[in-house]
Amino acid sequence: MNEFYLKEVVGNKEKQEFLDFPSRLYVNDKNWIRPLDQDVEKVFDPKQNKFFRTGNAIRWLLVDGENQTVGRIAAFHEKNTARSFEQPTGGVGFFDCINNQEAANILFDAGKKWLQQAGMEAMDGPINFGTREHFWGCLVDGFFEPVYNMPYNHLYYASLFENYGFKNYFNQFTYHMPIDPSLMEPVVLQKAARIAREPAYEVVSYKRKEIEKFTDAFVTIFNEAWGRFPGVKPMKKKQALAMFKAMNQILDPRIIYFEYHNNRPIAFFIMIPDLYQMIRHFKGKLNAFNKLRMFVFYRILRNATRALGLIFGVVPDFQGKGVEAAMIARFAEETQKPGFNYTDLEMNWIGDFNPQMIKLMGSIGAKIRKTHVTYRYLFDRKKPFTRARVL
Repeated sequence: MNEFYLKEVVGNKEKQEFLDFPSRLYVNDKNWIRPLDQDVEKVFDPKQNKFFRTGNAIRWLLVDGENQTVGRIAAFHEKNTARSFEQPTGGVGFFDCINNQEAANILFDAGKKWLQQAGMEAMDGPINFGTREHFWGCLVDGFFEPVYNMPYNHLYYASLFENYGFKNYFNQFTYHMPIDPSLMEPVVLQKAARIAREPAYEVVSYKRKEIEKFTDAFVTIFNEAWGRFPGVKPMKKKQALAMFKAMNQILDPRIIYFEYHNNRPIAFFIMIPDLYQMIRHFKGKLNAFNKLRMFVFYRILRNATRALGLIFGVVPDFQGKGVEAAMIARFAEETQKPGFNYTDLEMNWIGDFNPQMIKLMGSIGAKIRKTHVTYRYLFDRKKPFTRARVL
């Protein structure tokens, strides 16, 4: 029997250890990339994370008998998200652990007990105390280097979750494709051509100087397109504007598209340069020098070669009408212009509950490259388990 002890993350020393531990755990894994410390810490900062207004979070470290860290985990709940499920559901995330089931069970038990005390009846994991596009899911297939703020973990993590009793709630696919318009199915270009002949439709590229206008459009489309997904909270303009402003330094207008119908925003396709191509050299720090390096890399030299499909959305009453094809065709046109530096596109977070998006990925020549799993654990072990509803 090993000796393990839980430590709540409270002081600066524990916070730094929470950030540093994975660097030692993955020291021999060439694919692992350390997230920026500030990206992790803002998740747990009530001043930066609005989920604290109606929720709470806690973090622990797990140490052995020699006071060496062997694991970490966070647990969290948010009132509106919890109530969107049949049983109030919280989450655990930022899980990293040695390959030891006893150690993992102690971490999972800590999260379970804390969430039960908060009135939760289930927990999802590994997930984020925030929106789904970051720090979400357990990698089970496709152990390539991660894209920006998407989880990468050891192969044995799935067993740690499943041996504890977590079950597969849904899969998240990351699709990859070389940027080559010839790979697209002819029907995509045919749909795009049909939309182009109708003057009511317009596809426009993002403009930094019109950030307010595009933020309004983003919020409108997001809330209509994604609001029907269980566990997805409506987006407020203040939150979206902060997101765009935070990323404005590296946003590339050539790969961000909004579509309108009679001036009504109906769709967006937002891609960004994959920050991990540069961040992997930062060791978690975004100091003044590294900010300058990033600006030069992305805005001046344009050395990014991988575009990351951050989010795609079409309002319900325009789905299936070809509007998505119009944006994809616009992207295909951009790729043929001189100086276009991207060679690969990865689109993460395509849930297996979304067959329309899966079909679209196939039509543009994209293939599944990685699979993450969102697990769910019901506290009542006699309660029937059901996977996420297919849309």
